[in-house]
Amino acid sequence: MQGVKIAQIPDLEIDPITLDIIEGALKNARHEMDAVLFRTAMSPVIREQHDEFPMITDPLGRMVVGQFGSYISEMMAAYPDTIEPGDVILTNDPYKCGGAISHVNDWLILVPIFFQDELVGWASMFGHMMDMGGPLPGSLPTGAKTIHGEAMMIPPVKIFRRGEPVDDVIAMILNNVRMPEMNRADMMGIVAGCRTAEKRVIEICDRFGKDTYLAACQALLDRTLTAMRKLILQNIPEEPQSFEDWVDDDGLGHGPYKMKLTIWREGDHAYFDWSGTDPQAVGPINFYLNEGMFKMFIGVYLIMVFDPQILFNDGFYPLLHVIIPDGSLLHPKYPAALGCRTHALTRLFDVLGGALARKSPEHTTAAGYGTSPYMLYSGFDREGDFFYLMEISYGGIPGRPIGDGMDGHSWWPLFENIPTEYLESYYPVRIDGYTTIRDSGGAGLHRGGNGIEKRYVYLEPGEVSIHDDRWLTYPWGILGGTPGRRSEKLLKRADGTEQRLPSKCDEVAVSPGDMLVYRTAGGGGWKDPLERPIEKVEADVAKGLVSTQKAADEYGVIVGDGEATVARREALRTARGTARDFDTGPDIEDILARCEEETGLPAPVRQKPLAWAKMETPEEAMRRVREQDARTS
Repeated sequence: MQGVKIAQIPDLEIDPITLDIIEGALKNARHEMDAVLFRTAMSPVIREQHDEFPMITDPLGRMVVGQFGSYISEMMAAYPDTIEPGDVILTNDPYKCGGAISHVNDWLILVPIFFQDELVGWASMFGHMMDMGGPLPGSLPTGAKTIHGEAMMIPPVKIFRRGEPVDDVIAMILNNVRMPEMNRADMMGIVAGCRTAEKRVIEICDRFGKDTYLAACQALLDRTLTAMRKLILQNIPEEPQSFEDWVDDDGLGHGPYKMKLTIWREGDHAYFDWSGTDPQAVGPINFYLNEGMFKMFIGVYLIMVFDPQILFNDGFYPLLHVIIPDGSLLHPKYPAALGCRTHALTRLFDVLGGALARKSPEHTTAAGYGTSPYMLYSGFDREGDFFYLMEISYGGIPGRPIGDGMDGHSWWPLFENIPTEYLESYYPVRIDGYTTIRDSGGAGLHRGGNGIEKRYVYLEPGEVSIHDDRWLTYPWGILGGTPGRRSEKLLKRADGTEQRLPSKCDEVAVSPGDMLVYRTAGGGGWKDPLERPIEKVEADVAKGLVSTQKAADEYGVIVGDGEATVARREALRTARGTARDFDTGPDIEDILARCEEETGLPAPVRQKPLAWAKMETPEEAMRRVREQDARTS
């Protein structure tokens, strides 16, 4: 990054009222970025589902408000061009930004914020583009073996220079996508969102002065650092604790893939070590996990579970240390395919929760549906026009210390579903049903959320792709809670035949009248279901969330009969004995042995390690991180 005068953060004390005003203004600016994008974008994935992530940073690239954590300092360290007012930088290459974005569908925009010729911060936002070119509509082929088999990669490049669009670069990019008008609208919406943040930061500097603004940013970061230090001391054990879970398969018949995390603390610093995680996959389930991004995930989890009032920003990053062996599933070597990385991304939270629960299970959650279920449908309608629909579905949120898991909810709290009216108005599809799956949530004192069943009836010939997981392993329960139900996909043909589909597949031909029954996984239950109040179980039965059979078998509740319930619960408690801390369902080897019989699909087989992607040893990874920490301190 050449020729940039970076504003220095002053050693200035800010009074609490001014700090609160600036904090509120920045929070509002962050949400205004969203509002501008949603009013501008054309794709349902951004406009309706809100698959985008904004942030505003200080001059050093540290996120002060936002969602996804800092990546700018690392990215700009190798940027060869100048940075000037009015510039806008675009990239979608995960390997060129250290994993700040994790697959090529995410377009990342950076806008430098200048005040009186000094860089005072950055506005940044990325959003999921429905198509990026490549061999298949949607640019998420489940059969890709390298990232070059997925779609076009854009290195960090200016699309605006000093406020003027770089038309030839924009034209070249849009020439390589299937829906250039939609991509252009979404891209310009992201730019407009970042420009909005830029304007608001300049207004704050005008009102309070540059030094006051920068000192306030530092104070907000420091406040989060102090709060997180307390959370670490309260919730991270000094003795190392490990937990492991599995990504079921890679879409090419290999699997399952182990994800293992060990956590501990040294004083008020916490360590998170992914040694023991399997080597990178042949298929596209690899997750190129930026260490800063994982620190953000840790912060989100700790803050949301233990103290949601804490402002989420990068202030706590110096307290966290992340070890991810190079060449593993979570830090693959280039050019590993990354398109289906959401399975590892979401399973990460299950593993993190399990590791935290080893010493304090009453303070953490069970496992959730553990993925981002995608349905992609494309083809040409009777007028010969190309259509392409992509929808992200949801599943069961796990039972939690504070209450039941939510039914059919997104892992990402700000995501929303695409309204049925929107789908049926703009695409050749009819939604035959969109319902909760009774009994799919694990039983518990706090019930695991149910998965959802969505039934798509296709009205035009086309092709369907599916991305999902948790069809093999179970979303585990905790403290006596039982596992959630697994996912499944069934294609009912118009001619009356049925076909069970794998959780990851491409180019499934469909004809008018064919129906896809898409069922997602439920969440695990939290704590002993025999302790759940009888009236809550009966209410769940009345609402259609739990069957009378499950009420009797797992909750010990005979609906409408109090005496029978007391006897039933006592019998179940005696037969069961002590409740298990974790209930993951059958052992993984047993699951594999019975896979085809239970799921109708062949069991995945273990992958041979890739010779060209030799994984870093745990010792090498730890030494690298310790040396990096020493340089930073």
